[in-house]
Amino acid sequence: MRIHEPNRTGMIQAYNKTGTAPVKKNGKLAMGKDEVKISTEAMEMLKQVEDPNAPARREKVEQLRKKVEEGTYHVPSEKIADKFLSFWKKL
Repeated sequence: MRIHEPNRTGMIQAYNKTGTAPVKKNGKLAMGKDEVKISTEAMEMLKQVEDPNAPARREKVEQLRKKVEEGTYHVPSEKIADKFLSFWKKL
């Protein structure tokens, strides 16, 4: 078994060079900045959303809550089926 091959030192030096991070002139490491990009689809969805604290929305939520508590809230099965179909067609 040969331990001291002639090319082995070159490989060690190559690994040592790639492990260093770029340093600026002032001695600090160069770091990237974090960015957040919001897609146009997400911006459109944001525009369509109502303000959750709007008085009309609060009133509607209260009416629905009362119906659910009283047991009188009913959703037609056709509406549920239509929503499922439209969801699965988009995929």
